[in-house]
Amino acid sequence: MADLKSSIWVQAYLWRLQQLSIPVFIISKGDPDSGAVLVRVNLLNGRSRLFQRSFDLMRNQRSWMLVIEGEDKEIDGQIGREHKRDSDLWVIEVEDRFGRTLLEEPGLKD
Repeated sequence: MADLKSSIWVQAYLWRLQQLSIPVFIISKGDPDSGAVLVRVNLLNGRSRLFQRSFDLMRNQRSWMLVIEGEDKEIDGQIGREHKRDSDLWVIEVEDRFGRTLLEEPGLKD
C-alpha cells in the first residue's frame, strides 16, 4: 500500500473477494489515505487467522504475514490491542472455512 491509498486498496480487496462469493466485511474503517490494514480470516469454527502488511528489508518489498492464529477470543484481543496503538487502523473480516484470503494475488500483495 506504499503509494496506494488505503481506502482504494480496501475497496479493490472487497471487490475481488465478492467476485468469488467470499463474504467480507469492514469491521473498522481507518484513515482513508494511509491507515494500516489488518485482515482477519474467520474460519467459522471458533478459530481465526490475523494478517498484517509488513516490509521485508532484505527483499525491499511488502508482503502479508500471519500475526496470530487461534481462538476467536485471542484474535479479538489482538485486534483490540492493535487498535489501541493505532486508531487509524482498518480491520477487514473475511469469512471462509477454507481460509482463502487472496492476499498473495497480483494487485493485492504489492
